[in-house]
Amino acid sequence: MASKLLRAVVLGPPGSGKGTVCERIARSFGLQHLSSGQFLRESLGSGGVWLHPCYFPASHSHFCAAACPGFPRTLGQAKALDGICELDLVISLNIPFETLKDRLSARWVHPASGRVYNMDFNPPHTQGVDDLTGEPLVQREEDKPEAVAARLRKYKDAAKPVIELYKSRGILYSFSGTETNKIWPYVYTLLSSRIPPILSDEEH
Repeated sequence: MASKLLRAVVLGPPGSGKGTVCERIARSFGLQHLSSGQFLRESLGSGGVWLHPCYFPASHSHFCAAACPGFPRTLGQAKALDGICELDLVISLNIPFETLKDRLSARWVHPASGRVYNMDFNPPHTQGVDDLTGEPLVQREEDKPEAVAARLRKYKDAAKPVIELYKSRGILYSFSGTETNKIWPYVYTLLSSRIPPILSDEEH
């Protein structure tokens, strides 16, 4: 049983919904979402923040740490990753860059507490101020439109050879759309063909 573990990573640009997809996979399939970032950063060197971890059945205590946010950022890191864990599949989230720019640029924070608001999905009760303190919200430099555009360009350049590598191995599955809720059923169907779900896709 232990020899047949699912090893999967979720790849996508900043703001693409990787975290949400990871949580739903963990819940729907009874898998463990490994937060192995610290281990991998120390083992393979630091990277960006674009790739989410492997999944394995939670009942198994022997894990193969495969990937974390930021890995593999380059072809060299992807090949180094092979020495740690052979992936069964790579899920790539393809979200239009205009959608990502709008989504990321809508984020504002309350500096003192770290509370994050999204003007589209989770706006403050009163525009521009924190719900609890009434203090002004600020937009982080990295979330300003020009910075977001630069981050997305950087991701595209860095991800291209990594995506090509996994595509050449026949383990890359790409899903396109503007909303996680619309992409999720296709991810669920793919994984259901590999392992039995414990929840239906409506129950996630």
